[in-house]
This record gives sequence, structure tokens and C-alpha cells, in this order.
Amino acid sequence: MLTIDQIRAARALLDWSQQDLAEHADLSQTGIARIENGTNKPNSKTIAKIEAAFDRANIEFIGTSGLRKRTGEIIKYSGQQGFRDFMDDVYKVAQEEGGEICLHNAKPDNWYKWLGNEWYEKHSKRMSELGETIDVKITAEKGNLNFIANSFAEYRWMPDELFNEQSFYAYGDRLALMSFKEDDVEILVIKNRQFKEGFVGLFNVAWKEAAIKTKSE
Repeated sequence: MLTIDQIRAARALLDWSQQDLAEHADLSQTGIARIENGTNKPNSKTIAKIEAAFDRANIEFIGTSGLRKRTGEIIKYSGQQGFRDFMDDVYKVAQEEGGEICLHNAKPDNWYKWLGNEWYEKHSKRMSELGETIDVKITAEKGNLNFIANSFAEYRWMPDELFNEQSFYAYGDRLALMSFKEDDVEILVIKNRQFKEGFVGLFNVAWKEAAIKTKSE
């Protein structure tokens, strides 16, 4: 079972406030504060939420006193909070590195379904504020006019025979593979710049040769 010292240390390693942990664990800031000051002993369900939040952030706990940041090349996200954590990573990397970001086979309904309209609008706003430091290209289903990222991205349609709902996201030194299911979403992020750049090369060929300009261009 997690100790108070481990929770505090994990927050410090991630530079998370109590409010940050509360949001990632779907708990209240007051509840986190009471756990950390010893006035409230959490039940197993609450501890599981806290552990899951740190696990999504790649924190690994060792015994009853230690912890470390996982450094593996593959990170897995799942579910709504996992998807939100992934989009937080996209923003963080874009903010730090800028540059080209490519999203292939986007279906806006999936983003709204798993992120929620309000949360996505907040993400769209912060991405827009990065301005010309980023160059975002998105391929979408032919005929779909729901350009939910048009404030910071350029869209083109993929021909029907080339579009499917398995999406790919290339940003920074990462390549993400996204699988949307009826009751879940799973995302695998490969932290390897060569893989990412190889995909971007193929994406740009498709963008120039196969993708169809939308009515907004």
C-alpha cells in the first residue's frame, strides 16, 4: 500500500500540485490534502485511483519507501483519463519543442466522445495559443466538415479506401498508435525519433499525393 511519503515524493518528481493529483485521480484536492497530512486514512478504492494516476504518469513504486520514473520506450494510455493524459503530453511536447505535428485518420467524434467537449475546447485553446511555433496537419474522413482543430491545424481528406479509425499521432520524438473501440480507447506511444520521422515522411507523401483538399482550403 502506498505511503504518504511516496505520494508526496511522486508528486514532487512529476512537479504536480495536490490539485494536479486530484484531477488525474478523479478525487478532490481537499481529500488529497487530508491524506497527506494524515487526517484521513484512504480506503483501498481511493488508493487504487491514486496508484492508477501515477501509473499513467509512468511512476513505479518500490516497496513501501521507494519510487522511480519509468524510462521505457513505450507508454500505454487507456480510457478517458488516459486519453486526457496523452493529450496533455501532446501539448507539453508541442510547447517545449514546437515543430511539425501530424495526425492521420482523425475522426472528431472519437475525440469528443473520449475527451468530452468542454475538455477538448480547453485543449484546443491552449494549442491555438502556441501560434506559429507549431505546424499541425490532420487527415480526416472524406466529406467530414467537423474540423474541431481548425484554430491551429490544417485539414485534408483521405480517400474512402485509405481511411480507417486506427489513428496515428506524430509529435516531438514520439509516434502514437491509437485504437478506438466502442467501450474503450487504447494508445501506445513509442518514444523514438527515428520511428516518428519515418512515419512523418510517409504522412507527407500521402498529404501531397493522396489527400484531398477540403472545401476550407
